Amino acid sequence: MAQAAEAAPAQPGQNAAMQMFQQWIQAMRDAAGLQCREVTLDDGLRYVYLEAGQGEPLLLLHGFGSNKDHFVRVAKSLAQRWRVIVPDHIGFGESDHPAEADYTPSAQAERLHRLAAALGLGPVHLGGSSMGGHIAMTWAALYPAEVKSLWLLNPGGAWSAPASELRTRIEQEGRNVLIADTVDEFRELLATVVHRPVPVPEPLLQAMAAERLANADLERRIFEHCAAEAVEPRIGGLATPALIVWGAHDRIIHPGSAAVLQGLMANARVQMMDDVGHLPAMEQPERVVADYLAFRDGV
Repeated sequence: MAQAAEAAPAQPGQNAAMQMFQQWIQAMRDAAGLQCREVTLDDGLRYVYLEAGQGEPLLLLHGFGSNKDHFVRVAKSLAQRWRVIVPDHIGFGESDHPAEADYTPSAQAERLHRLAAALGLGPVHLGGSSMGGHIAMTWAALYPAEVKSLWLLNPGGAWSAPASELRTRIEQEGRNVLIADTVDEFRELLATVVHRPVPVPEPLLQAMAAERLANADLERRIFEHCAAEAVEPRIGGLATPALIVWGAHDRIIHPGSAAVLQGLMANARVQMMDDVGHLPAMEQPERVVADYLAFRDGV
């Protein structure tokens, strides 16, 4: 892609910082017992995913611009009870990035349904953050007999909800803070998605930004496809047990979306989290896990 060609090469300090970051991620994977695996579907699409644990399958779906390591901090506790599988969505991470693919949530859900079949999973529990939650709800609506429960962390798709800061900025400025074309824009992105930003050393920040900058053109296509497909028409009366978790300080998707979704689904409850922005699983992983375990015990 053009952005990849234009991205500045990493400097030695950035390379060292990224190596340290990757070592930290690998240590987190190892602590959770997560193994990196891959599978190629019948149509040639290649998925890369993390897996740990045994028992009922729990698929965790990351959000827009993220990857499978989004859930690494919660996977350790979850893998003690269930078979946890965390794929990179097509278009993100190490999975395939077909430039002209359909990236609507329904298309992604159908691909993931085929991934589950390829892995021989049978009925599954689904968790999803942001775009991943949008895809998870769509999957449950398309294949309701095959989804046992939904864990929805600031999910997208309720486009009738009040406008968020992100939506307002896109409408007024034509600027989508979730898509970064420069390191400065990536810095702004990091500060926007969480309630209490954590300082990131500059060499590491620039190394982390490189992947996002290289994928920016494809991310624009994916964002447009997601924004064009609302979940509300699909989930009215959906009986799948659902825990809807929302950071009260979410600037990306308005917290009022939680009430919209709860009003549509027949068996959903809402957990609102103070001092949390758009990424509960990263901002308060211990509390998020505790709430989910309680939810699953009641399913």
